[in-house]
Amino acid sequence: MEIGKHKKQRYQISCKGLPLAVYKEVAAHLRQVGKVQVGLFSPPSSELFDYNKSQVGGLWLEYPEDAEDAIIQKTRQILAYYEGIFGYWEIN
Repeated sequence: MEIGKHKKQRYQISCKGLPLAVYKEVAAHLRQVGKVQVGLFSPPSSELFDYNKSQVGGLWLEYPEDAEDAIIQKTRQILAYYEGIFGYWEIN
């Protein structure tokens, strides 16, 4: 994806069984990192609603290809913190 002169890197990640409220907390935490954009994406529409599963498919996050190492490192630290509590992030 190219926006203006800067290319963006976009990733979709999910954590099995992570509740919607925690996804929103992670997204809010990641938004505090400069140049990082983040949002929620929907689960596949073919799945039936299940109260024991998350109501979202996961998070998408995006930052410029030329993002400073400090931004990438901070993003990884935040994701590692939540991974230590809730389990592994899967790249979709």
